[in-house]
Amino acid sequence: MNRRLFLALAASTLLSACAASAQTSAWTIDKNHSEANFQIRHMGVSNVRGAITGVSGTINWDDKNPAHSSVTATLDTNTVTTSNDGRDKHLKSEDFFNVAKFPTITFKSTSVAVVGNGKLKVAGDLTLAGVTKPIVLDVDGPIGPQKSAQGKLVFGFSATTVIKRSDFSFGSKYSSPVLGDEVTLTLDLESSKN
Repeated sequence: MNRRLFLALAASTLLSACAASAQTSAWTIDKNHSEANFQIRHMGVSNVRGAITGVSGTINWDDKNPAHSSVTATLDTNTVTTSNDGRDKHLKSEDFFNVAKFPTITFKSTSVAVVGNGKLKVAGDLTLAGVTKPIVLDVDGPIGPQKSAQGKLVFGFSATTVIKRSDFSFGSKYSSPVLGDEVTLTLDLESSKN
């Protein structure tokens, strides 16, 4: 390959990369309008629901090619709540979230796939109580962007997945007849443009 052809190809590749990155916009997850919810079966007869309200992170969104998008999110385990003080204290203990040792849960996407009808599948690594495992989020949206009352552009989406406690050695003192192994997670995120 002669030098002139090589330089032309290199310049073309660089321009393509710049154009691709220019299509991606950065968004900050809004802590005031975002939440992670969970649901787990108790004694096989009822569901216990709770929330983690301290959600932060960044979404890099490529509107033209969502597969080039990514998300990183951090959940503050100190904000876990089930509307029951005694249960919340127990959940924050070493038996479950162990907030003193693991103050956050993190998710970092590894791929985004469009599955049609305004839906995505976002694969990534979830780190819970010091254990990292791959999960896949089923995503509705994103919806937006819309202009807020303050004039900011905002957009959001809802994502769900089911994880197994046993995969993360989470609450391992409690067998599945007492506390279900499957936990349904729902993330409702609103973000504003950086």
